[in-house]
Amino acid sequence: MASISYRFLATLFFPIVISALMPLNAIAETNNSKIGFVLMHGKGGTPLKYISDLASPLEQQEFLVANLEMPWSGRREYDVTVQAAESEVEAALSSLRSKGARKVFVAGHSQGGLFALYFGTRHAIDGVIAIAPGGSVSSPIFREKLGESVELARKLVAESKGDEKTRLLDFEGAKGAYPVITTPKAYLSWFDPDGAMNQLKAVQSMSPTTPVLFIAPTNDYPGLLKFKQQMFDALPKNPRTKLYEPDSSHLGAPSASIKEIIDWTSAIANVR
Repeated sequence: MASISYRFLATLFFPIVISALMPLNAIAETNNSKIGFVLMHGKGGTPLKYISDLASPLEQQEFLVANLEMPWSGRREYDVTVQAAESEVEAALSSLRSKGARKVFVAGHSQGGLFALYFGTRHAIDGVIAIAPGGSVSSPIFREKLGESVELARKLVAESKGDEKTRLLDFEGAKGAYPVITTPKAYLSWFDPDGAMNQLKAVQSMSPTTPVLFIAPTNDYPGLLKFKQQMFDALPKNPRTKLYEPDSSHLGAPSASIKEIIDWTSAIANVR
């Protein structure tokens, strides 16, 4: 009878003991699997460089992650319009939701961060993470370096040659101006100074209901540091919107922001 009693007690209490001893990170993993991220790399990059330093830790902690190759990658050279790129991100978000994500965030590094801000002005998501956002085509340096290419693209579109690939210019501070082969129609959607990649216009157009984690590393490029406060201050007021300044370079910002991104998104997911 004693052995039966012990067996009965073990059956009764063993699940309770196991539950009590379960590591907290196992519980966190269960919650993490309900949070999805769409990640976007910087200009000329790939999903395997810099942004992967954020993607891998998120995946290891059981978050749902879609790490996309975007039209501004070195391989794609703006092969589709801004509107088509939005559809690519929307498809990734739908996939995350189908896998169980209840809260979804769009995050990008450098030009990916700028596009994340723009995307957040037009689509329903739980938050935007802009990591060292840059590449605003409305800036004086972009107007100077790319003005001729923008006007050529306008001319070709007006002549009904907007779908014919041609040689145009892109610009990055570290590389200067360099050629890309794309259609004038697609090019103009990305480089029109008053269009989608106008960063001030994007932050001012953000819905007050969409929180933003604006990440500005302390050792970022001088041009981005100069305007970081102006850009952050232009965001609509939201109690969850935050400026985070990691001790990092521009390229190291994704890896330097892992903990802050996890803490910020987890807090939003738990209260909304």
